[in-house]
Amino acid sequence: MTTATTRPLGLRENLGPFLQQLLQVFFVGLTIGLQRTVIPAMAETEFGVAQGSIVSLFAFVVSFGLVKGAMNFVSGRLSDSVGRRKVLIWGWLVALPIPFVILLAPSWGWIVAANVLLGVNQGFCWSMTVTAKFDIARPDQRGLATGVNEFAGYGGVAIAGLATGYLASQFDPRTALFTFGLIVNLLALVAAILAFAETRPQTSGTAKGPAVSAKSIFALVTWKSRDFQALSQAGSVEKFVDALMWALVPVYLAAQGVALVTIGWITATYGLVWGASQLWTGPLSDRIGRKPPIVAGFAICASAVAAFPLLSAPLAWAGAAAVTGVGMALLYPNLIAAVGDLAAPEWRGSALGVYRFWRDLGYAFGALAIGLVADASGYLEAGFWLTSGAMALSGLWLLLGLRETHRPEKG
Repeated sequence: MTTATTRPLGLRENLGPFLQQLLQVFFVGLTIGLQRTVIPAMAETEFGVAQGSIVSLFAFVVSFGLVKGAMNFVSGRLSDSVGRRKVLIWGWLVALPIPFVILLAPSWGWIVAANVLLGVNQGFCWSMTVTAKFDIARPDQRGLATGVNEFAGYGGVAIAGLATGYLASQFDPRTALFTFGLIVNLLALVAAILAFAETRPQTSGTAKGPAVSAKSIFALVTWKSRDFQALSQAGSVEKFVDALMWALVPVYLAAQGVALVTIGWITATYGLVWGASQLWTGPLSDRIGRKPPIVAGFAICASAVAAFPLLSAPLAWAGAAAVTGVGMALLYPNLIAAVGDLAAPEWRGSALGVYRFWRDLGYAFGALAIGLVADASGYLEAGFWLTSGAMALSGLWLLLGLRETHRPEKG
């Protein structure tokens, strides 16, 4: 029988592993962020995407979402059996070819293929940083742990988007992306091998009953539990916003004549505000509960996304991006924390994997829906209306169908 480690729970008590987890999720954010500004804006000129075909452009987001969603489920189950550290290292090994594909890609199909690898990397690596933090955090620190984790990750996304925008404007864009991506991947792999601490033993000895099957956990998180179901649909729909900001916003701004560096600043504003705000929105849910900030976040995102195409100046677009970032910060870490509240320690990795499966399929669902609507209507603005409406309806579902998962102790 596997015995649990004697290390106490708590972020302060596990500061070393916690800092290593933050470093890893920062690298993960940098890896996905290098595609956020340059690649969508150059899809037609550099990679041969047919002019005006939003569905074709969004194919690289669809491939990413489908693969990442599936790998979230796989990695969650694997991490409960082989440990968090091994899955993390496997994820970085898969990422190594991505910079070379971007450098050599003769067509957009290669970028779509690169995002299959990126989906595996993200599904394995980002998932492990979340699960490992829940292994070492106390129940009253889950919001804080998730908020800090997502701050580091999406801070990395924003920094990479801004940095690659500048590098691509000064040097050959492909060479800039290749160099940036390869350095990040190698540093992350070395850090994972040399310093990332295994956290699974902290919970592996706590199971009291028979093993829970993957099938039963999938059913529970997907439809059998009213609360898990509400959280899973919400996770999927909120990715509509990120798909919009990732692929449609750079194209929309480029069509308005905005320079690449300015586009980088606008999209980075969204990521930086989202990332930094999670430093207070995660702890907020530890104090007041998960549901109020989640529902408020959906309402704010719906409003800010709807306002975006009504604006006409870079400063105004940056303001809308910042408000969207605040909304995402309110909902994003607290959806994850709520899943952690409901899941038992011995199958928490699997439950988080199922939730993240549905959440990141939202990239594919959202990108495909936004692309189809934009192509069918002939207006890029239609993608903003669709995303806003979906967020409003999903927030209403949460308001009516989700019970509070965390009730803070009154002192």
